Amino acid sequence: MTDTIDRPGPIDRMLRLFSDIRAGESGTALLLTGNVFLILSAYYVLKVVREALILGQAGAEIKSYSGAAQAVLLLAAVPLYGAVAARVPRRRLINGVTAFFVGCLALFWLLSRFDVPLAIAFFLWVGIFNVMIVAQFWAFANDIYTNEEGKRLFPIIGFGASAGAVAGSYLPNLLRALPLPTLFLLGAILLIGAAALTNVVDIRERRRTEFGAPDVLTSGLLPAATGQFRAATGQFKAVTDSEAYLTESGVGLPKLQRGQSIEEAEQAQLESTGGAFALVFRNRYLLLIAFLILLLNWVNTTGEYILGRTVQDAANALYDGVGTREAFVSAYSREFYSSFFTIVNAAGLVIQLFIVSRVLKYFGVRAAILVLPAIALIGYAMLAFIPILALVRWVKTAENATDYSLHNTVRNVLFLPTTREEKYKAKQAIDSFFWRAGDMLQAVLVYFGTTYLMFETRHFALVNMGLVVVWLGLAVSIGRRYARLAAATER
Repeated sequence: MTDTIDRPGPIDRMLRLFSDIRAGESGTALLLTGNVFLILSAYYVLKVVREALILGQAGAEIKSYSGAAQAVLLLAAVPLYGAVAARVPRRRLINGVTAFFVGCLALFWLLSRFDVPLAIAFFLWVGIFNVMIVAQFWAFANDIYTNEEGKRLFPIIGFGASAGAVAGSYLPNLLRALPLPTLFLLGAILLIGAAALTNVVDIRERRRTEFGAPDVLTSGLLPAATGQFRAATGQFKAVTDSEAYLTESGVGLPKLQRGQSIEEAEQAQLESTGGAFALVFRNRYLLLIAFLILLLNWVNTTGEYILGRTVQDAANALYDGVGTREAFVSAYSREFYSSFFTIVNAAGLVIQLFIVSRVLKYFGVRAAILVLPAIALIGYAMLAFIPILALVRWVKTAENATDYSLHNTVRNVLFLPTTREEKYKAKQAIDSFFWRAGDMLQAVLVYFGTTYLMFETRHFALVNMGLVVVWLGLAVSIGRRYARLAAATER
């Protein structure tokens, strides 16, 4: 009987082309793949609406200042999210947050019917929505898998994100006959579908990993953010039961207050122990990840500026005097970026399907986390001396395709051996505020570089080289700490 249960089915065997999937794991993995597919499809549909509104109603200048405003808004949104996560179970948390964003989309649609200007408000809203809803999904995925399971299955789930980005970008063109505000409703429908899949996965996984546990100690009743981690057995384990985990994670031993029993101290350890930002700054592992995310986005967005500036210079050099210069540059840029994004997305899909799982399996997280900064260092070193469009294009293609596939998967794997509180609260702070902080620093660099320092393209490439060296050092340190923390969850 056991042999029959453990025998892989046809779907399991098919998915083994892309990852090391075990018998019975394909169901939840495919549901999560569909879940993140719908989330990313919704985001890219709404991103098209965002661009159309901001450029049509406000202009590119307002768009360029949005990163700072979004970071300020996240300073309020992240602690609020953390406070809710510390009080309600994960399914109620995800359903509630999704319902809030769906309600916002319904309101935007209604206001658009009365021709209310929405460009700035919607642009800021999308900047909050996309980082928080995606971080929430990956926190949930981290919450249901052990470290070993996540390393094997996240590459499959990550394919859903890559495919969702492609589908979401294409849907507005497919539905171009519909009025633009209708896309608000399409985004809401996609989010509702994603929430439905979340509920199915939650029910399946609680039956699989929490069967027989007292109801009060299951994820169905405990708050999403607790001081527990997913042990190698699949069961939730209190941090107080693992001295190795406490030592490596920096959570700290529970302190026995006057008149408090050991059992009461352990129960207190399960409860929320601080705000999202406090969790990041008190735990060196999380703090290193936060600075890695900041540097990653700083380097990447500076690279996007280098690419955009090089494309503009190339277009101006090719302008032949026919028509206006602005129209020629616009047409040249549109054709260039259409081809560029297509190649990046296609390369990202191939890497996600056939390379990511093999890198994690044969080389491990410590090596995988070094791939993107190594590519970036080599690329920007070349750009510092040969800043021509053909080279800039392929450097950014390699960087972006690796970022959207391998590195995105690795970044989420890093949270597998953390507590539930750190997954739901600290991850939100890192993936939202620290990400946007990278945008802010890039804007400051470009402003001072162009206004006061008279930087040329190669100068920005040199700055990126220096940032990548620091990034590599952080990646090495994070890889070591991840290995120790992962080992602690196996004991």
